Amino acid sequence: MGRIYNFSAGPAMLPEEVLKTAAGEMLDYHGCGMSVMEMSHRSKVYQGIIDEAEADLRKLIGIPDNYKVLFMQGGATLAFAMIPMNFMVKGKADYINTGVWTKKAIKDAKLYGEVNVVASGEENGFKKIPDMKGVKFDKDADYVYMCDNNTIYGSKWKEYPETGDIPLINDMSSCFLSEPIDVKKFGMIYAGAQKNVGPAGVTICIIREDLLARTPRNPLPAYLDYRLHAENGSMYNTPPTYGIYICGLVFKWLLANGGLAKRKEINEEKAKILYDYLDKSKLFIPYVDKSCRSLMNVTFRTPSEEMDAEFLEGAKKYKFTNLKGHRSTGGLRASIYNAMPIDGVKALVAYMKEFEEAHK
Repeated sequence: MGRIYNFSAGPAMLPEEVLKTAAGEMLDYHGCGMSVMEMSHRSKVYQGIIDEAEADLRKLIGIPDNYKVLFMQGGATLAFAMIPMNFMVKGKADYINTGVWTKKAIKDAKLYGEVNVVASGEENGFKKIPDMKGVKFDKDADYVYMCDNNTIYGSKWKEYPETGDIPLINDMSSCFLSEPIDVKKFGMIYAGAQKNVGPAGVTICIIREDLLARTPRNPLPAYLDYRLHAENGSMYNTPPTYGIYICGLVFKWLLANGGLAKRKEINEEKAKILYDYLDKSKLFIPYVDKSCRSLMNVTFRTPSEEMDAEFLEGAKKYKFTNLKGHRSTGGLRASIYNAMPIDGVKALVAYMKEFEEAHK
């Protein structure tokens, strides 16, 4: 069948160069006689792999020295609970609700303290990032929590809220490494790798040291304590070794191809091709307000569910897959992460034009 254009929201496409490198090293990594997925995480060879991955990520983003980088498991979903368990030391936090994933985070956080939802986009179906003008954060809040890019609805923050001395914690799962990041704006950034960075199974956490210096209100199980992972260099237990190796290859690919500034330029070009067509189309209906459109997840629909289904069926002959919207919203969604080439977006628009012409 050959390679297809995979518009999945995650796990998603990986760069072909990365896959080819991994394939070439599958049986014998740099002459050591075994695959990375076979080697001990305590070995000198593997320590070199994880150290190099962290160094490349720090270089790629510009992570200051007073932030720890952790490679963990459990996805963003485990972090929903770990964050309040570790950092809600006074017992309250402010949350901004922009969709399904923040609602899940809010639900978990309520198990550990008082949650104040300071702004929400739920009333408008999460079609827009809430207007933060005039929003006041609780000066006693342990942190403010947000989700940067909302995979299901296709919205993205364009300006981050100003939280003063209150640490801002940002779930960047679906936009991490798609553009430059000013790490200093945040107390913590975390991201599931399976969108832009690597295979499912790795969660990357970037945590400022003053947050790690906090003492949790209640004793924590060892694995759920971020401090223990930081003290052990992500090696408290067996980490997702092969996934981290693939992430490291992606970091090198990004560094070799212009870094995050260049990546943003390419991602903006891809998104513009698709949004420009959607704005002119008389058939396809974009979901999200223009003020907060995601570069990563483009959501739209036709006038009916039946036509959506017809569109998805017709996409198969062009080797397009995973264009169905999330089960909670329906409709259609094209996720165009870093590894999606411009040609893939152009091919999708060509099919959309053909489909629209056939349904005049």
